[in-house]
Formats: sequence, C-alpha cells, structure tokens
Amino acid sequence: MQGEQFSETAQALRDGDLEAAKVTPEERLLLEFITTLTRHAYKITDEQVQALRDANWSDEQIAEAVYVGALFNLFVRLADAFDIHPLPERELGSGMPRAVRDGAAGD
Repeated sequence: MQGEQFSETAQALRDGDLEAAKVTPEERLLLEFITTLTRHAYKITDEQVQALRDANWSDEQIAEAVYVGALFNLFVRLADAFDIHPLPERELGSGMPRAVRDGAAGD
C-alpha cells in the first residue's frame, strides 16, 4: 500500500499527537505554528515567522501553510454553523481521526 511506511506518523498526526509523530524538528515547528494559527491567530508573532524562516521554510511555504490551515478552519466553521456532522464511523472506516470521533476537532 502506498504510504504505508508513514501510517504511524499519519495516525499520530490525525490524533493530534506531535510527540508520537515522526516528524522533523522543522516540520514540528510548522505544525505548532499552524496550531497557534488555528487556536489563537492573534498570538502569532514576528519571532515565530522568523523561526520558521530560520528553519529553512520559505515565505511561500509559510504562506501556503497559512492558506491551507485557514481553509481547513473555514470548512470546520461552516460545518459547525450548518450543523453538519461526520458520517458514523462505520461508514467512514477506521481512517477517521480520533479528534473528530471524540468531538475535539472544533476546540
């Protein structure tokens, strides 16, 4: 199966467990930045952006991460506003993120 070597990392990321995810320090820094964007966008600092640059993320890559994170958050908020719920787990299969199953995705 394609990507099978990344299945543990993918599951850890779906679960929101950066400790268990096998990501590089640079990737972790970007994921933490997007977490701040998602939960407290007003708290993003110039120092955080500079730290990403210092970790060799280009301005284009940082911007793309912000766009993707913001778009995902838009979808979540629209689903919340229109009371749209994920399909039951039996219909989605085992690939449904634990955060969605447990109702923590909107936190």
